[in-house]
Amino acid sequence: MDETAELAQFRAETRAWLEANCPAEMRAPVRGDDDICWGGRKFRFQSAAQQAWMERMAERGWTVPEWPKAYGGGGLSRDEAKILQQEMRKIRARPPLSSFGIWMLGPALLKFGNEAQKLEHLPKIARGEIRWCQGDSEPGAGSDLAALRTSAVLDGDHYVVNGQKIWTSYADKADWIFCLVRTDPEAPKHLGISFLLFDMESEGVSTSPIRLISGASPFCQTFFDNVRVPAENLVGEPGKGWDIAKYLLTHEREMIGGMDSGAAEGRDGISQLAKRVLGVGEDGRLPEGMLRTDVIRQELDTWAFGLTMERVKDEAKAGQGVGALSSMLKYYGTELNKRRMELMMSLHGAEGLLWEGEGREGDLARAWLRSRANSIEGGTSEIQLNIIAKNVLRLPAA
Repeated sequence: MDETAELAQFRAETRAWLEANCPAEMRAPVRGDDDICWGGRKFRFQSAAQQAWMERMAERGWTVPEWPKAYGGGGLSRDEAKILQQEMRKIRARPPLSSFGIWMLGPALLKFGNEAQKLEHLPKIARGEIRWCQGDSEPGAGSDLAALRTSAVLDGDHYVVNGQKIWTSYADKADWIFCLVRTDPEAPKHLGISFLLFDMESEGVSTSPIRLISGASPFCQTFFDNVRVPAENLVGEPGKGWDIAKYLLTHEREMIGGMDSGAAEGRDGISQLAKRVLGVGEDGRLPEGMLRTDVIRQELDTWAFGLTMERVKDEAKAGQGVGALSSMLKYYGTELNKRRMELMMSLHGAEGLLWEGEGREGDLARAWLRSRANSIEGGTSEIQLNIIAKNVLRLPAA
């Protein structure tokens, strides 16, 4: 359907603004965590261009374009936000800011937070001033998250938090944590859970990075020892945190599942990568037929998945919700990303196995190893398949 005159004008203005304000350095593929603008008190910009791009977009509210302007967002409509995304993709512009605050906590606060909490936290997320981490999984509560035991006991106008979290992504770099705690130990396990926000610099909070086989340490153990948290930092009603957790998990699973549909990040398509690495014959095609088929299949599946993601997001923004469909996106998206990394290793051959040396030779092997965790984090693939079978396909219990 043709755009309205207003949308056509918005597209033209957006295109002109991006062309004038997106630095050339920010129109290149992201090459890993160090290349991503995470924001927060501990973050150090990698370049003046990275800082300028984030600050310019934040000033317009375009780090979170559909959030209300009162909370630091751009106040754009669904159609306007889609145009912004399309125009950024055309110039291969990187996201100006990435964070769990944007992907997960922000939507949860918009739905469940009170006005004071929204005004306090959302603008700081939009401006990249505070970096958040997620305190969900525990040593005895991973896939069975509702079995969590971290306690929060009300003491006057504070909660006293004790317990441990595991696989807390970037906890050592985060400023605040959104955390599931048990406020009523006598209630059934899905009840008595509350959703609490607190500063990682609070007395009694400590973190310990977990070194992975890739050599990186994105995950941490996080410990709480009599941490005092203002009661006003509890989101929603006491004991109703599981409702917030379920809503937040749909956004987490969409985020993890969408890792392979990263065209907006300026990432090379697998076909362009294959041509650059292997070269092409006189007919302009990759020389090896089987590999050519794998590359084409990956490209088609990635495009189809990206379109599905767009459709589901549009339906969600129209009020239809996502619910269990997030498990489908998470499962397929993570499998797609793992296939992508396997294919990239195949394209590079023995050179893909390089681990150390000058430059970034080990990046591919490390990224391939890291991708194996995609089907574990955010709920294992087995758990997602169970959810799909029960809540999407409506299959009878075994």
